[in-house]
Amino acid sequence: MSAVRFLGRAAVVTMLGLAAACAGSSTRIPVGTLEPDKFLWERGTAALNEQKWFTAREFFRQLVDTYPQSIYRADAKLGIGDTYIGDGTAEGYVLAQNEFREFLSFYPTHRRADYAQFKLAMTYFYQMHGPERDQTETRDAIRELTAFTERYSTVERSALLPEAQQRLREARDRLSQSEYRVGFFYFRSRWYPGAIERFAAVLKNDPEFTNRDAVYYHLAESLVKIERPAEALVYYDKLIAEFEQSEYLEDAQQRSAELKASIATQIKKNEGKG
Repeated sequence: MSAVRFLGRAAVVTMLGLAAACAGSSTRIPVGTLEPDKFLWERGTAALNEQKWFTAREFFRQLVDTYPQSIYRADAKLGIGDTYIGDGTAEGYVLAQNEFREFLSFYPTHRRADYAQFKLAMTYFYQMHGPERDQTETRDAIRELTAFTERYSTVERSALLPEAQQRLREARDRLSQSEYRVGFFYFRSRWYPGAIERFAAVLKNDPEFTNRDAVYYHLAESLVKIERPAEALVYYDKLIAEFEQSEYLEDAQQRSAELKASIATQIKKNEGKG
């Protein structure tokens, strides 16, 4: 290791040590404080609101570890998770997941259990990749958001439900868009059976997909290419019925009219032969 690199690492270690020392002194409970757990909670909350993640975490951690019977302990546990989310790092999200899962395990009936479940889901949501990349985090987000909506949309209705439903729709759209892109690649490659399989899977797994007009159109086009016009017509007509505005609407209307005319002509020919 070069001397420069060694000195650089030493400087980083020194800075981290100084930061920890400063934080330790700033989070110390003043002598004579009547409600030390409340003091820690209020200071931690203030630091959290100011996005001072490390300082807030120190206050909350001290409360959780030192005052197991405190009425603020459960909320402090959530606060620790929030500080890790605030860090915005992959490691921070994993640590946040641990905090929220532990909260749900220790306090399953707590008044803020819905918040813990929602934030757990969001640790995955924040890590979702674009539709062209791996969708593992998207699937995890869908799983946890689905768990939230299933539990907190009826008797235990949560104020967070509308946002959770919106995020769930966004996550499902991301996953469906990823699947659609694979189907579209097959379509462009003229491998129509593969395209049909992918497009049909998107509609089956996510019938409310926001961009399903594109799926309808390219599924119908693929069916036409392998000479299954009656099936294709169903999807052209679905597009026309469900979307007042779509970049595919005009073409779908034209294709639908052509197919209906062609099918009617074929029926007449068959009747004539009979």
